[in-house]
Amino acid sequence: MIKVENLGKYFDNIKAVDGISFEVKKGEVVGFLGPNGAGKTTTMKMLTSFISPTFGTASICGHSIIDDSLSVRKNIGYLPETVAVYSDMRVSAFLDFAAQIRGFDKNERFKKIKSVVDVTNLNSVFNQEIETLSKGYKCRLGLAQAILHDPPVLILDEPTDGLDPNQKHEVRALIRKLSTDKAIIISTHILEEVESVCSRAIIISKGAIAADSTPEKLRSQSSFAGAVDVTFKAAKIGIFELLKGLTSVSQVNQLNNQRYLLLPKSGCNLLEEVISVSTNNGLTISDITVDKGRLDQVFYEITTNS
Repeated sequence: MIKVENLGKYFDNIKAVDGISFEVKKGEVVGFLGPNGAGKTTTMKMLTSFISPTFGTASICGHSIIDDSLSVRKNIGYLPETVAVYSDMRVSAFLDFAAQIRGFDKNERFKKIKSVVDVTNLNSVFNQEIETLSKGYKCRLGLAQAILHDPPVLILDEPTDGLDPNQKHEVRALIRKLSTDKAIIISTHILEEVESVCSRAIIISKGAIAADSTPEKLRSQSSFAGAVDVTFKAAKIGIFELLKGLTSVSQVNQLNNQRYLLLPKSGCNLLEEVISVSTNNGLTISDITVDKGRLDQVFYEITTNS
């Protein structure tokens, strides 16, 4: 549904986006993440035909962002980083206004508005003025106007930035709900967001794609992937040396008298060896966990080394 081919945008001598290519298919939620100034928002603006690329192209549902921008806009729902609303309007009036702009007649507007209000849970604030809404409800309102015409593609720029934990949870649940029959791309710098809702993550750094994979595969590149955090029932002399001597261990960190963090050598299963050596040496384990890997570490290494 979204196809990007060697897309680039230069501002004088600044390479904001430098020849990126990727695709997003129906049912995918792709996190487009990178540090500030990496080119995320510039890419979103090109995909929505808000600005033209310096070179390359992209298409939305087969429509070129360069040659057929009107069709592109008809096929996308866009939530900008700052939700564009009229604060003195009521929620009901704003959605009716947005529906009129989309060209729906009165009967269609009623049906469309009812549908998006139900999906985004705006019923309780439907008659409130927008300026009285919390950030969470304003974000829902932004999503409501973005899906009013039931577009096959959603482009969301920092959808949960500035929201409290409960509001983030609600918005992410809504994005997951919408993803079943749409292609969704989320521009974000929040790694938690990627792990929570995205089926794929594209990391952009200095205008270029530095990684494109699932969050799980990216986490597996972390030196903490497979690390074992073990706490013994009692502190005993010699535990550190015992653990350090394991063949699968690359590093041992003693966190307190009874707790240790062991990093594995590449490709090694450390858990079984820790349990085995503990049993054989009469050590009672009170707690043990295996780290899935840390996306923040991978993100840092990729964006600072690219």
